[in-house]
Amino acid sequence: MRNDVNNAAPAFAHEGEPTGAAWTAVFSLAMGVFGLLTAEYLPASLLTPMAADLHVSEALAGQAVTVTAVVALFAGLLVPGLTRRFDRRVVLLSFTGLMIASNLLVALSSSLAVLLIMRILLGVALGGFWSMAAAVAMRLVPARLVPRALSFIFSGIAVGTVVSVPLGSYLGGLYGWRSAFVAATAVGVLTLIVQLFTLPRMAARNTARTASVMALLRRPGIALGMMGCVLAHTGQYALFTYIRPALESVIPIDVNSLSLMLLGFGVANFVGTLLAGWLMERSLRATLVLMPAIVGVAALFMIWLPVQISGLMCLIVLWGLAFGGVPVAWSNWVARAVPDQAETAGGMVVASVQSSIAAGAALGGFMFGFSGVAGVFITAGSMMLLAALFIAIKVRVALPQHGQPDTPATHF
Repeated sequence: MRNDVNNAAPAFAHEGEPTGAAWTAVFSLAMGVFGLLTAEYLPASLLTPMAADLHVSEALAGQAVTVTAVVALFAGLLVPGLTRRFDRRVVLLSFTGLMIASNLLVALSSSLAVLLIMRILLGVALGGFWSMAAAVAMRLVPARLVPRALSFIFSGIAVGTVVSVPLGSYLGGLYGWRSAFVAATAVGVLTLIVQLFTLPRMAARNTARTASVMALLRRPGIALGMMGCVLAHTGQYALFTYIRPALESVIPIDVNSLSLMLLGFGVANFVGTLLAGWLMERSLRATLVLMPAIVGVAALFMIWLPVQISGLMCLIVLWGLAFGGVPVAWSNWVARAVPDQAETAGGMVVASVQSSIAAGAALGGFMFGFSGVAGVFITAGSMMLLAALFIAIKVRVALPQHGQPDTPATHF
């Protein structure tokens, strides 16, 4: 089997730009995104049985999310530089191998300490992959097709969100929490096989120096924008990490009903991703403000209102629908704000989101141990409302590259 670029894409133009599109390779990257996101989110649906089996509190078990996010944050910043001399194909296959090893060893772990160490491997794979995704896409398809390729690759996020939590809850209820990580291992093995046959060789090459993240943050309005991004994602992941204990504490619920609710959340999240595109065409600012506000209201209503199972399901769907648009809207915002440094800016968003996942899980764990589920949802729901207010007042929205501004007074 030959895995050279000419086998995957017909030919290359000047400076290595492909003249043909290697769509099978792009598909394999989407599979990688799906596998990574599934593995990252699995603990959110398995906290209760994981904690019981490992003889720790749910708050401690929730740190399986925290450690992955912290490592992913630093891996996203460090791995590209450390691997710059290696073939990108080899590096990507190594990330998939780390994902497989992490899931398998988590399934076999006998203590929380071992589990957390294995989640470090996933963090390296996750951060490293995200930091390279855009650059690799640019080497697989012509420049005019890069946006479509990135959209296809990142669709793995929405699919992973739809599948991971309900799948983990369902398998955990039937066969125990370890079975969910065995299933994630199988997904990783399938991904590795597809990538072996589809990813071309992509030899390391010198690239022009780009602006640093700190240089971007010094530009007018960028630091405030990233603060809004961090607030919105921190509140979300404080909520999301403890979604299962929250649902179980609001009303008596069996594992099948729980899995159905989590599936509803995932499907709504996927629909919200699509809905956000329609909303952003009309007003990016409104999308940035409205989505976290709806999440905050839904979270507070789950705790404060005497809801039954149908009402709880409606709030869960509303929450999933609203948050589906948050990552999409911030990616759009940063692309408008710094179009001349899109890759560095994308890495900045990845670092912000990963730090927010870690901070959210840690905040949720602290509040869960201090005042239970009600404390988590009141604190994080209030943070989402604060994020919406901050974004509305402080965050500027740049003009679209082509077309009319959505809010003329707020452009750079």
